[in-house]
Amino acid sequence: MSTLSHVRFAGMATCVPKRVVSNLIDCKPQIRAERERLVRNIGIETRRLAQTWQCFSDLAFEATEKLLHTLDWQRDEIDALIVVTQTPDYLAPSTAIILQDRLGLPTSTIAFDVNLGCSAYPFGLHLLGSMIASGAVTKGLLLVGDKAGSLDDPLFSDAGTATALEFDADAPPMYFDLNSDGSGHKAIMLPVGGHREPVGIQHLMPFRNGEHDHWRRGIDLVLDGPAVLSFSTQRVPPAVQQLLDYAKAPIDQVDYFIFHQANRMINETIRRKLELPVEKVPSTLRYFGNTSGASLPVTMTACIREALEKRGNRVLLCGFGIGLSWGTCLADIRGAKFPELIEA
Repeated sequence: MSTLSHVRFAGMATCVPKRVVSNLIDCKPQIRAERERLVRNIGIETRRLAQTWQCFSDLAFEATEKLLHTLDWQRDEIDALIVVTQTPDYLAPSTAIILQDRLGLPTSTIAFDVNLGCSAYPFGLHLLGSMIASGAVTKGLLLVGDKAGSLDDPLFSDAGTATALEFDADAPPMYFDLNSDGSGHKAIMLPVGGHREPVGIQHLMPFRNGEHDHWRRGIDLVLDGPAVLSFSTQRVPPAVQQLLDYAKAPIDQVDYFIFHQANRMINETIRRKLELPVEKVPSTLRYFGNTSGASLPVTMTACIREALEKRGNRVLLCGFGIGLSWGTCLADIRGAKFPELIEA
């Protein structure tokens, strides 16, 4: 558990692709019935997919441009640019350094990437917030998202987000609880493509282990559904309660609980275990799917943007997944700006 002081949540912007894909319509006729059952379980009807030429950084660039304009921040004021993604433009150099130049930020801007997925947002907030709380940074930008979607996978969508934090001596404290358990790293992983197992021609060939299994390739994501379900529903509820206890914040004093948009079964189980009212737990699963590390900003922007701007709001943000890792943040975001959802 940790507390960050003097860090103001200034604003957030989100950009999603214009392309909308239906899990029920845009699929092969022979799997339509299977897809209907799947949609009932995971709660995802449509998703946003980037064009083949679009990278996550293109979406994050649009979100950042909009946010800087909304806040009227000058580019030479930006001291840090942190990009949290698992789908960078290149293996090297870092996407943050490319965006530093593309956004017209000064060379004095600290720019670097962090490799993290579903739990990315709370970890990124803590990293940038710590730099601000230490006095090393006055204004900084956190860019979070991935290009993780595909036409055949009914779960993932694409998005890019930008969040602005700044030093403010009078800002209310932010509370964090960040955790990692690498013993479960095989539950969600891309086993091929790194130095442990470089891509070979054999990894591009479709295969299936049994007659009734789905076709897949070695370069595709491996997802152990039962393990992820067990991890999420067992780890997240107590972590949320522990952070509330640490911050001495009763549940009824928190305006919104925003959880990573994993799937309907996982998220509903978490909500019920914490006995949270539906109206306090917004969801974007139905129309935006699982946007990986961007799912918290996507949900805040697409679901409760106007409510967040109209009154002082205390929000609990919880991301969980790949690693395995889970992070929770309790923040007061009164006065923050939330421009409308961008489509690009």
